Amino acid sequence: MRDDYKMGRLDRLYLNEIVARHGVSISIISARDSRFTSRFWQSMQEALGTRLDMSTTYHPQTDGQSERTIQTLEDMLRACVLDFEGSWDIHLPLFEFSYNISYHSSVRCALFEALYGRKCRSPIMCWRRSVDRT
Repeated sequence: MRDDYKMGRLDRLYLNEIVARHGVSISIISARDSRFTSRFWQSMQEALGTRLDMSTTYHPQTDGQSERTIQTLEDMLRACVLDFEGSWDIHLPLFEFSYNISYHSSVRCALFEALYGRKCRSPIMCWRRSVDRT
């Protein structure tokens, strides 16, 4: 999420990208960014029935998982920029897909599998089967 997003854009982004795909959260843990501590955001979450919890500054138990995720995504993005230079942005969906089907020790499976309750049918597996048949 970009730093210059206004609350009106943030609420649409949240509703369109999160709620529409996954439903309303029971709770959200967020940083103490002013966008997430605003009365508007708190009122919206209250209306949705979502409990808001703020992370504690410099509390590694709270920040550890998100910091590790950010580091992994930064590494993947850096590799993408180096490999694809001018066209790196068109490859972002593949990196997102790769991240989501990779094993995550925190949930003991791939994120896709944790979310949907089944293994992902990867295009690579489909391509391999078609090559094996020939």
